[in-house]
Amino acid sequence: MIAMILAAGRGERMRPLTDRLPKPLLDAGGQPLVVHLIEALAAAGCRRLVINTAHLGAMLEEALGDGRRWGVRIDWSREGTALETAGGIALARPLLGRDPFLVVNGDVWTDLAFASFIERAHAALSDPARDAHLLLVDNPPHHPAGDFRLLDGRVVDDDTAGAARAPKFTFAGIGVYRPRLFDAIVPGARAPLAPLLFDARTRGALSGERHGGAWMDIGTPQRLDELDRRLRRGRPASPSL
Repeated sequence: MIAMILAAGRGERMRPLTDRLPKPLLDAGGQPLVVHLIEALAAAGCRRLVINTAHLGAMLEEALGDGRRWGVRIDWSREGTALETAGGIALARPLLGRDPFLVVNGDVWTDLAFASFIERAHAALSDPARDAHLLLVDNPPHHPAGDFRLLDGRVVDDDTAGAARAPKFTFAGIGVYRPRLFDAIVPGARAPLAPLLFDARTRGALSGERHGGAWMDIGTPQRLDELDRRLRRGRPASPSL
C-alpha cells in the first residue's frame, strides 16, 4: 500500500523550534519524528511513500532524499503554501494511485503495528460503500471531548441507533482512504479533512478501530520533550498521552 506522510504544516504551537526546522525533523529519542514513521512504515511493507511539503520543505527533502536508506521510495508533493490536510492529499493524488492509500500525520508517534492495521483496513474497505477506515485512540488530556463515536466497527453520528452506548474517541491522524473521498476538491485548493469525514460518517461510509497502545500527538514542545525522555529511557510513550 502507498503511504502518505503529512509534513507541510507550519507547526505554530511548536515555535520557536519550527522557525528553523520543519516540525517532522524535530528530534525525539535521537532521530527525527518523521524517521520514526518511515521506519515503521517500511517495516510494514510500505515501500512507496509520498511526503508533502510547504514550510521549510527543502530541508525535509535534503534530510530524507529519495528514501533508499530506509528501503523505500519517497515521492515529494510540493505545495508552496500549505493546503491543509484534504487539500494536500488532493494535490498528491497523482502520486497515490487508484487504490486505497494510508495517510499518517507527520507529527504523531505510535507503537501501532501498521501492517496489521492495513490488513484490517483492507477488510473494512471490502465493503464498496466504505470510503475510509480510521484509527482512533483514547482521549488524551489535551482533547478530552474526543472526535468520533465507534459502534461495532462503524464511526457513527450521535443520533444513530445505539450511539448512546458508543464511546467517543480521538482521531489519531492515521487512516486509509479511497481516492474518491477527495473527488470534490480541486487540486491546489485549501481544504480541511474533517468535513469530508463528517460527511462520510453521515452516509455510513466511515469505519474505524481503537488503538489501545502508545500514541502521542506531538503538538507542543512539552509533549516533544516527554516523548524524547521516554524514548531515551527505552520506555514506550503512555497510551494517548
